[in-house]
Amino acid sequence: MEREQIRERLASAASMPKDVVLGASIVTITGASEVCVENYRGIIEYTDCLVRLQAREGQMRLTGKRLNIEYYTNDEMKITGRIDSIEFNDGRRGD
Repeated sequence: MEREQIRERLASAASMPKDVVLGASIVTITGASEVCVENYRGIIEYTDCLVRLQAREGQMRLTGKRLNIEYYTNDEMKITGRIDSIEFNDGRRGD
């Protein structure tokens, strides 16, 4: 964990974006119907009411209705539907 703190301090001191230095995910929410996620590692679970993603810093869980992954690439995806919640889990406890 100390290594992460050093990286974060370096990113801050060098005025570099954390997503570049730390590989942190970027989540862009447009209303309650669209989410774009950058810097994710993989799709763990995908149904019309749940999308679970693996990110560098843990897992991300999106719940809602009529969820649809409109597109995805190696590091970016767009999810549409009615987004009810977005949760983050650092990966240390079970989901």
